[in-house]
Amino acid sequence: MSIAITREVSPRFNECEITHIERTPIDLNFARAQHRAYVNALKELVYDVIELPAEADFPDSVFVEDTAFILPEAAVITRPGADSRKAETRSIIQALSSHINLIHVCEPATIDGGDVLVLGENIYVGLSTRSNRAAIDQLSELLEEYRYTVTGVELHDCLHLKSAVTRLDDETLLINKEWVDASHFGNFDLIEVHPSEPYAANCLPIGESIIFPTAFLKTCAKLEERGYKVITVDVSELAKAEGAVTCCSLIIPD
Repeated sequence: MSIAITREVSPRFNECEITHIERTPIDLNFARAQHRAYVNALKELVYDVIELPAEADFPDSVFVEDTAFILPEAAVITRPGADSRKAETRSIIQALSSHINLIHVCEPATIDGGDVLVLGENIYVGLSTRSNRAAIDQLSELLEEYRYTVTGVELHDCLHLKSAVTRLDDETLLINKEWVDASHFGNFDLIEVHPSEPYAANCLPIGESIIFPTAFLKTCAKLEERGYKVITVDVSELAKAEGAVTCCSLIIPD
C-alpha cells in the first residue's frame, strides 16, 4: 500500500497566496477540522500517513503537493513559483529522503507540483503564474534517463493544471475543457465536469477509490454513474486558499 505525506494547517493560513479568486476570511479551526477529516480518509486508503507539524512561517504549507511530485523512480523536488513558498521544500526533502530517491529543480526554473500531471511516461506541466518554461526544459534534461516526455500546457482562468484536469485511472481523466485544451489528452477517455461546477476537475485517485470534494454533487454523480467508488470530503475552507484534494498530500506508491 502507499504512503502519504501531509502537513497540518499553518496558524497563518489566512495569509495564504491568492491568485484567481477573491480573498475571503478563513475559519482556521474549521480548516483544521476539514484537514483532519481529509487525513482520516487517507488513513483508510494508504499504508501509512506521515503527518508533518504545522509551519507558522509558511501560510500555504498545508499544500504539500506543490513542493514535489512523485514518479516511480524518484521524487522531484520543485521550486515553487511564489517566493513565500520556496523554503517549504526543506522539510519535505527531509520527509521524503528516507523513502525515495530525490531529484532537484533549480533556478531559474519555477514549478508548483499542482501544475504537474503525470500520465504514464508523459508529464504535462501547466504554464501558469507559478510554473515557467525553464522548468519544462530542465525537467526534460533531468528525466531524460527515465524516458519521460515533458510537455507544457497553457491554462485559462485557473491556478494550476490540476485545477483543470486530473487523472481518474490509467484510461480516464476528469476535465474542465474551458480551462485547458483537451486536445493534449486525445488518447484518454474524458469525463467533463458539470458546467455549473467549474472547480470540480480536481480529484485524488488512490487504489480503487477517488477522494473528491463534497461541494460538487453533480460531477460526483457523473463519477458514480461511471462506476467509481467516490469518498467525499469537505474542503470548502481549504478552497478559500485555492486548495483542493490533490493539494494536501504527497502519495508515494508501493
